[in-house]
Amino acid sequence: MIIAHDLGTTGNKASLHHDDGRLIAAVTVPYPAHFAAGGVAEQDPADWWHAVVAATRDLLARTATVPADVAGLVVSGQMMGAVLLDGDGEPARAAIIWADTRAGAQQRELETAVGAERAYGILGHRLNPTYSIEKVMWVRDNEPDVWARVRRVCVAKDFIVLRLTGRLATDRSDASGTNAYDQVAGTWSPEILAAARLDPALFPEILESTQIAGPLTAAAADALGLHTGVQVVMGGGDGPLAAVGSGIVAPEDGAYVCLGTSSWISFAADAPLHDAAMRTFTFDNVVPGSFVPTATMQAGGASVQWIAEALSVDPAHPETGRLVAEAASDVDTDDLYFLPYLLGERSPLWDPDARGAFVGLARHHGRAHLVRAVLEGTAFNLLTCIQAFRDAGATIDRIDAVGGGAQSDVYLAVLADVWGVPVRRRTIVEEANSLGAAVTGAVGLGLTDFSAARALSEVTAEFTPDPSRHAVYAERHARFTDAYTALAPWFAGKPH
Repeated sequence: MIIAHDLGTTGNKASLHHDDGRLIAAVTVPYPAHFAAGGVAEQDPADWWHAVVAATRDLLARTATVPADVAGLVVSGQMMGAVLLDGDGEPARAAIIWADTRAGAQQRELETAVGAERAYGILGHRLNPTYSIEKVMWVRDNEPDVWARVRRVCVAKDFIVLRLTGRLATDRSDASGTNAYDQVAGTWSPEILAAARLDPALFPEILESTQIAGPLTAAAADALGLHTGVQVVMGGGDGPLAAVGSGIVAPEDGAYVCLGTSSWISFAADAPLHDAAMRTFTFDNVVPGSFVPTATMQAGGASVQWIAEALSVDPAHPETGRLVAEAASDVDTDDLYFLPYLLGERSPLWDPDARGAFVGLARHHGRAHLVRAVLEGTAFNLLTCIQAFRDAGATIDRIDAVGGGAQSDVYLAVLADVWGVPVRRRTIVEEANSLGAAVTGAVGLGLTDFSAARALSEVTAEFTPDPSRHAVYAERHARFTDAYTALAPWFAGKPH
């Protein structure tokens, strides 16, 4: 059997799989994240490790699995963060996660030194405060006492692999989400690192996602309740692994949307896809030699979570399902718009100063209108991303949905009507990332190939767009875009 861990923003989703990838059981162990004014978003790496230990032991206990039957372990993780390690391999401070936007000055320093367009050509990504290298530079520039103790840097998944095996390494998918990786050469970029004034020795060796990082150390095996013969496959970033978990392993498999805390649209490709306006980006895939063009918004599911918390009597236990159900298709927002930029924005705006806003509020608008506007706002933002892919030559004629938001019929119907293409729910929804990790682990152990992923998650429902509603939404999408354009100078604190 194979155990897969998916280190998300709100918790670790862990799953137990047969050696062909089939899901046996899944558990989630939550942990906190710290968000604060000024763009702060941090987590304690120790919480990730404790969640991995607790989830592993829970899986073994609830399935009565004999530890000797577990052959491999693999990790998926949130991308683009920064874990700064001291000489003992321990965190020198809290991890700065993907949502943190404090490193604007560091982004500007890199843009001045390299140039925005040249950097995009090297990295396949825009320079932006949400990426790892800018976060590392921020710590160097703002926390000299911490920086004096830093010897290595990595991302979330790599920290767990280090704890499991004693080996510090990363894979190409996570490396490509750091703003430090030359996507053409397949190495850390000397030009970018020189511009960042960072020693290349800070960064880990780069492996394929399917490579074995090593066996469990005795200490890790004891903590997890496993044996030292368990092989740890490197794994990858949650975005590319979600593609595999959605059955998207080659260009002919189409596109998918992940409706998690952040939300993204992606598909498999044989080469990086560069957008003339740099609205989208490309990760290296966990499938060796391939790529996943992607557009990620900061607060997709996070916007839905926020409005549910705000409108629930007990924000600690939001009534998300009931509130979304009240916002079904018979609710007309009547020109009410929501800009879903609660954490700034990556695709398509690349504006860390952007903020959330309701625009067009009237006295008659109530709870259902607010929730409906939030659903539509995330859909409008992702539609702009779809249009960017099409402008770059991609064909997107249907989209499969995974992630927690994919459980909602109301939400998927909104997406289909706004986007004008069928949206399909798959059998594996919340566990898509860990399923992708499990398949990658099985490939790494020589038990299967990536094509097996297509049969492990089936389509269970399809939502076709209503032509009349899509026509209305096309007009509203333009108004949505205009609202951000009008407010952008205000968000940035600049006069019109």
